[in-house]
Amino acid sequence: MNEVFILISMFLVIFGIFYLYLSTRNKERLALIEKGVDASIFMRAKQESSPFWKVFILNFALLLMGIGIGVFIALLLATYTTLDEDAIYPATIFTMAGLGLFVGFNMTKNLDK
Repeated sequence: MNEVFILISMFLVIFGIFYLYLSTRNKERLALIEKGVDASIFMRAKQESSPFWKVFILNFALLLMGIGIGVFIALLLATYTTLDEDAIYPATIFTMAGLGLFVGFNMTKNLDK
């Protein structure tokens, strides 16, 4: 019985989020029209940005490279130091993956220019 309540709650939350998003967007655009402002500012932002697939592939590639470098560095640290292996691997992997995503974010900013 609890599973039914969980599914209903998840559906209601997702529906509520979409409803708030769409109703707020509609109210903003109607307010712009009432003030006489051109509503094409919403369309210009989509045309000037890079395609989604380029940004996704760039960030995904750098994330995987960061994970690979993190595993390699963790292996070197575990082999040549007396540090605890259980702590070295996750710490190094997450650090290098975060660094890869940060580099990807900066490269994405340069893609838009």
